[in-house]
Amino acid sequence: MQHIKHKIAFAIPALFIGLSACSPQAAQTTDQHIYLVRHAEKVLGVDDPVLTPAGEARAMLLKERLDDVDVTAVYSSDYRRTLATAAPLAGDKDLTVIMYDPRDLPGLAARLKEDCTICLVVGHSNTTPQLAAALGGEPGAEIVEATEYDRLYHIVITRKDGENGENVTTKIERYGAP
Repeated sequence: MQHIKHKIAFAIPALFIGLSACSPQAAQTTDQHIYLVRHAEKVLGVDDPVLTPAGEARAMLLKERLDDVDVTAVYSSDYRRTLATAAPLAGDKDLTVIMYDPRDLPGLAARLKEDCTICLVVGHSNTTPQLAAALGGEPGAEIVEATEYDRLYHIVITRKDGENGENVTTKIERYGAP
């Protein structure tokens, strides 16, 4: 009789372990956070302009706005105004700015979806809303070329392991003075 009790004592825990191994696991979700901005205020009337003092101040405000965000990569087109907008945050996070071609937004969107965990992309008034759309987000209204430098997109792409598709949410906010 003691021999049977001994077998039962080992069989019950083994049964629970076996059942738990067969039960479906909860799907894991993965979120990507992609922040998009247009470059800050630029000097007018010159090719490849630098930032104005107001633009330099806005670049610092962008760094402060994303200070608590664990940004893992910073992307910029190869223009002085976009690079100068990206520089304070990239420097603060000890990141090298990654260049992209603003004429290939579908390629950039695919690259971000593949490689990005938490990223900042600095672009232009005619590329930032289009990139938001290429990522599956909401582009919002057109950016006012002459005056709008304070729009910040926060796009979150959520995927569940083992499932096709993704859920994309867009939050458009403002930072700094209008």
